[in-house]
Amino acid sequence: MNGYNENYSEKGHYSDEPEPGSFVRAFDAFPKSKPQYVTRTSGGGKWTVAMAVVSVFLLWTELARWWRGEESHTFAVEKGVGHSMQLNLDIVVNMKCKDLHVNVQDAAGDRIFAASRLKEDPTTWAQWVDAKGVHKLGKDTHGRAITGAGWHDEEGFGEEHVHDIVAMGRKKARWGKTPRLWGAEPDSCRIFGSLDLNRVQGDFHITARGHGYADAPGTHLDHGAFNFSHVISELSFGPYYPSLVNPLDRTINIATSNFFKFQYFMSVVPTIYSVGSEGSSPSADRTIFTNQYAVTEQSKEVNHYMVPGLFFKYDIEPILLHVEERRPTLLSFAVKVVNILSGVLVAGHWGFTMTEWLREVIGRRRKRQSEGVIGAKGGYDD
Repeated sequence: MNGYNENYSEKGHYSDEPEPGSFVRAFDAFPKSKPQYVTRTSGGGKWTVAMAVVSVFLLWTELARWWRGEESHTFAVEKGVGHSMQLNLDIVVNMKCKDLHVNVQDAAGDRIFAASRLKEDPTTWAQWVDAKGVHKLGKDTHGRAITGAGWHDEEGFGEEHVHDIVAMGRKKARWGKTPRLWGAEPDSCRIFGSLDLNRVQGDFHITARGHGYADAPGTHLDHGAFNFSHVISELSFGPYYPSLVNPLDRTINIATSNFFKFQYFMSVVPTIYSVGSEGSSPSADRTIFTNQYAVTEQSKEVNHYMVPGLFFKYDIEPILLHVEERRPTLLSFAVKVVNILSGVLVAGHWGFTMTEWLREVIGRRRKRQSEGVIGAKGGYDD
């Protein structure tokens, strides 16, 4: 006892007189216990591990939500006056380049000889039909083309998040090179490049030489050479952004006869993608202007009195779609993290308290039931 009193008086932890320089300690809202007065239990350890697992899971979920941001889609009437629009095309047709005519005719009455503005490379059909990612264009119950693009609950429009689209859209766009023939005889034509169109309803079409337009005598192509099977690698409107997934990208369609007419009806919607933070407007370098479109396919075999080929009919919608992604600030994210950790700690403390109380109640009942039984222990060991 003397040693205890000496130790007690020397340390002064239980003395009413404060130690020198301990004035600030009087305001301590987080009192501590000495290690020898703290008891560690297996139940407390289990709850600590559970709280750590839940905290990590919630933190990871919140981090993923913060990184994705929140997308908002706003529709408005387009107020600007547009005059021109860029068309980006990369298509392979199973016919020789000299046997094809590529033209555009719009509602303004202009006819554009697209072949003079696009690049044509001879190639072979076998180099493209087995390419990875090419798929057969299907239809849903409403007759619309099934392409995998469009709205997704997890991703939004297309396969990328808005910040990925904007980041990749700043990269310099380049057209891929046509595969070498390596001595093979070309039987197909790759037509690719960009050209400016009038911003009005129009029809972009690829037809056979001597059909659809009046050509010089002797240019009429034999009907047996018709084969409008095609592979569309790119078809978009506006600035060329290879990262954007369009409905007709990576599409293949096979003509089952020589006289076959492929028709694609497209509704073009001007679209703005932007990335910003809460409380601030998106900057110019984090905004891209482009177009989206919906497509419906109507393809069929035609008789010899009709013109076979590929017809892309497009119309400009008078609305503007603004897809904006906003990400909370780091301060807001930090506040959410603190709230999550605090909630887990409070919930874990209540859970641990309740389990310890239940253990104590069950232990008391067992103790009462064991009293008076021969051979039973007189006390209950926790």
